[in-house]
Amino acid sequence: MFDLHRLRLLRELKHRGTLAAVAAALSYSPSSVSQQLSQLETEVGVPLLEPVGRRVRLTQQAEILVTHTEAVLARLERAEAEIATSLTDLTGTLRVASFQTAALALVPPALTLLRASHPRLRVHVTQMEPERALPGLLARDFDLVIAEEYPGNPNPRPAELEQEDLCHDALRLAHPHPAGDSGAAGAADASGPTARLRALSGHPWVLEPEGTAARHWALTLCRSAGFEPDVRFESTDLLLHLRLVEQGHAAALLPDLVWDGRQATVPLHQLPHGRQARRLFTAIRRGRGRHPAIQACRRALRETVGASGPPGGR
Repeated sequence: MFDLHRLRLLRELKHRGTLAAVAAALSYSPSSVSQQLSQLETEVGVPLLEPVGRRVRLTQQAEILVTHTEAVLARLERAEAEIATSLTDLTGTLRVASFQTAALALVPPALTLLRASHPRLRVHVTQMEPERALPGLLARDFDLVIAEEYPGNPNPRPAELEQEDLCHDALRLAHPHPAGDSGAAGAADASGPTARLRALSGHPWVLEPEGTAARHWALTLCRSAGFEPDVRFESTDLLLHLRLVEQGHAAALLPDLVWDGRQATVPLHQLPHGRQARRLFTAIRRGRGRHPAIQACRRALRETVGASGPPGGR
């Protein structure tokens, strides 16, 4: 019988990549992690790690062992969910990660609903972009992730995770007020979504950083309209995007969620057909869907989405 704790360390190494990362995540020393994995190798009777430069990687046998470990842990999570369901009072800690606009617009009212219905449930929220949060979910840093998917850019769907749609969030072209700005004036006067977008081809833009799904989507959108955007500002902070548009420094592509039901403060226009909304969803590890804390959080988020309205001032 293999030691489950050591199997989990091997699984952590699979998802985190280095012994140092495993040690940091679990508050161990790297030497302790290495020793535990050496003992697991002795238990299994075959090499589980092989050196690659200054790092290590899992052998084929280790990959097989991790696959079975994932199944065992998923079964244990279902057992935990059934135990929690049998209790009359929901307690413990639910760890949630959310990207910025959802953290601002959806998470606080959902927390209010959860506090009213389950006052003893402790919810720990981390603001984190999906590119980092979803791997963190696999590594068991979080219990639930609120994530996004941009049009034409489907996310990978690991078999270990389950997704549930939350809503579709409209994306719109935002440009400075046209007074004193020829590019913005051209966008305001242009007829049709593609023409409005192309009219800002010579205007400065603010986009999310390279490597993000939002940046890839935005570049594809602009290139499809026939131009390469002049990206002068890069940030994951959409409130900064909005401020730069308000002050006349940049054009941007903003989701409705950034307004949180408030009146829009800059001109907004629809985007070309087929690229007009991002998909918001919650993700959990497979086997956790029946856990009452997960169900309560998802229910609160759905109620929050149902109560929110689109921004005004179109």
